Amino acid sequence: MNPDTRKKLMGVSTATLCTALFKRGLHKQFIQDVRPLNPGLPNMVGPAYTLRYMPAREDLNGIAVFKDRAHPQRVAVEECPPGAVLVIDSRKDARAASAGGILVARLMVRGVAGIVTDGGFRDSPDIAKYTMPAYHARPSAPTNLTLHQAIALNEPIGCGDAPVFPGDVIVGDAEGVIVIPAHLADEIADEAVEMTVFEDFVQQQVLAGRSVLGLYPPTDPDVAELFAAWRATQGR
Repeated sequence: MNPDTRKKLMGVSTATLCTALFKRGLHKQFIQDVRPLNPGLPNMVGPAYTLRYMPAREDLNGIAVFKDRAHPQRVAVEECPPGAVLVIDSRKDARAASAGGILVARLMVRGVAGIVTDGGFRDSPDIAKYTMPAYHARPSAPTNLTLHQAIALNEPIGCGDAPVFPGDVIVGDAEGVIVIPAHLADEIADEAVEMTVFEDFVQQQVLAGRSVLGLYPPTDPDVAELFAAWRATQGR
């Protein structure tokens, strides 16, 4: 992805990005019911590389399948590009893990930007200590083979009710994860940066005692002048 766009998205919130997408009629891009294991990290930003699970069929999903080097889950861990985000469609089923600490560690040392599942992770206390962002619904100790059969790589998926196409730009913060359609990423990043500057100004005004009426949105005639002066003093 565009390095300048990545840099801009590192400094904006998923809430601001939700509003920017809402203005364009995109209302379902926030991945529902996933939370960060390590919320103190910087934003997670990168293009989506996807893995899809289907319900496991027991005769095809025994422990021996992991001996196959072409197993889609193992391939995903070895081929997800550095700087990308691995997004897993686990059908919103956290009764068995989507992955565990060893596989997430492999992604981290390979330079992957993060991992998201609408299911759960096993070894979650270990993953919470990693320096790579990871998002899931809740901890889940059972192996993925219990319920999930890895079936497809890098095709369109649903994750937490959000549509995810390979190459879409994924942004995660302490609040959650949003999916930006790839063709909109540059303009959304530009708009979100501008929105963030204005929102920081508004926050300061509100904390100083000003009403939000006429300020947010800025309909009072003095707001534009006050904002311009504040922006100049802040160097933003």
